[in-house]
Amino acid sequence: MNWMDRLEELDKKFRAMESELLKPEVISDREKYLKLTKSQAELRPIVDKFRLYQKLIQELSDNKKLAEADDRELAELAKSEINSLLSKKDALESELRELLAPRDPAENKNAILEIRAGTGGNEASLFAREMFEVYQKWLIKKGFRVSVLNHHPTDLGGLKEIISLVEGPGAYGWLKFESGVHRVQRVPVTEAQGRIHTSTITVAVLPEAEEVEIQINDDDLRIDVYRSQGKGGQGVNTTDSAVRITHLPTGMVVTCQDERSQHKNKARALKILKSRLLEAEREKQRLERDGARRSQVGSAERAEKIRTYNFPQNRVTDHRVNLTLYKLDRVMEGNLDELVEPLRAWEKAERFKQMEKEELGLAGKK
Repeated sequence: MNWMDRLEELDKKFRAMESELLKPEVISDREKYLKLTKSQAELRPIVDKFRLYQKLIQELSDNKKLAEADDRELAELAKSEINSLLSKKDALESELRELLAPRDPAENKNAILEIRAGTGGNEASLFAREMFEVYQKWLIKKGFRVSVLNHHPTDLGGLKEIISLVEGPGAYGWLKFESGVHRVQRVPVTEAQGRIHTSTITVAVLPEAEEVEIQINDDDLRIDVYRSQGKGGQGVNTTDSAVRITHLPTGMVVTCQDERSQHKNKARALKILKSRLLEAEREKQRLERDGARRSQVGSAERAEKIRTYNFPQNRVTDHRVNLTLYKLDRVMEGNLDELVEPLRAWEKAERFKQMEKEELGLAGKK
């Protein structure tokens, strides 16, 4: 099936959805109705563009006929219009092929952003806090909403761990390349002799799981409650409000203590757990699909060193696309676009390559 055949199929699928959404039995089934409307919304941009393309093709055909008319003036006008339409046709074809290129289905979801201090003790904890603030500034400027689900502060004002929810269309698509090990090189505030230290933090970005995607059996959970500890628990540590949830089949453990309410902490912990389970399933599917091979940029392994922040040289380097910027001061102010855009462009190019391979493979079988 070539790319035009695929567009025809998507248009038929969209029309079928329109018919389904008018049926009383679908309207009364909230879960099915929401699932259908979501699927339709995802298809609408490409279907609308395809219908515009079909209209343009018809206009092109009509003008080609007029260009052969006996009326010389009308023929010249038609020929002039043909050149304009051909230019639009090329642009629309490029846009349609881009929309057709295989993309991460989680691209448009909310995201769970997890930042943890790695090697480097207090310096790593301080950098974890700074990087959360960097992400927060950047995301808010892009129109996303950032809310903290759970955090563990240190006595020096750093963070051992912080988990936040980033809400807004496309949040995961913008954040997903941040997963991995971030290395910082600088003179710590506690260093008396001015020596440069190297510390690390780990960042994990997960698509937020929706209710219909992950169902958890209550029997698979062990839920413990306890009194909140440390600075994150000030004012709430007189009651057992903190929650620890263990998912018995996988051994995953999630704790939440930021809220005064045990019920709110449990809800937050479940949100994080479901997102981690969803990502584990996505990872399993990726490994099966790719034959255990991982791409340079798209793997987002937590063990990979993806970026280095060198403060003495005002330098930041992304090791995946060999990009170095001497603008670390601007990056730390929440200006991440120059780092993230090349990664998004790399992924886009890879999607095109994948689509071309599929088309060549299909053509070879005919």
